[in-house]
Amino acid sequence: MIKKKTRPSWDEYFSDVARLVSTRSTCLRRKVGAVIVRDKRILSTGYNGAPSKTKHCIEVGCMRDELNIPSGQRHELCRGLHAEQNALLQAALCGISLKDSTIYITNQPCIICAKMIINVGIKEVVILDSYPDDLAKEMLEEAKVKLRVLNK
Repeated sequence: MIKKKTRPSWDEYFSDVARLVSTRSTCLRRKVGAVIVRDKRILSTGYNGAPSKTKHCIEVGCMRDELNIPSGQRHELCRGLHAEQNALLQAALCGISLKDSTIYITNQPCIICAKMIINVGIKEVVILDSYPDDLAKEMLEEAKVKLRVLNK
């Protein structure tokens, strides 16, 4: 008898890709990955880390730890870009429109990323874990961007 293999659902597949992308992160605090898709096709990916051609936190240490900055606060005091920001920038570099796409992220976006997600026309945010930023959730809801927690 031939045993049938089960294929992952699209949510499982894209969330697994987001987790894999997060393994490239150079952040010492949190490993985050993001995958932007439309019509079941990957458009862009990103992980959190310092900008290209600059030293990563794994090389120079974490400014946020040194300054005792709590998670979810003072985002400007960090060498790194968030995974969502890197995914959005990668799409821009390649000339890819993100209108009506979905972004899968290993964590809920912060308010800065939520505003960017809204403005590029992403219609749905699928997250695998939380993040301490209620304003981000409120703005996504106000802009009618669906926020869905993937229970796995």
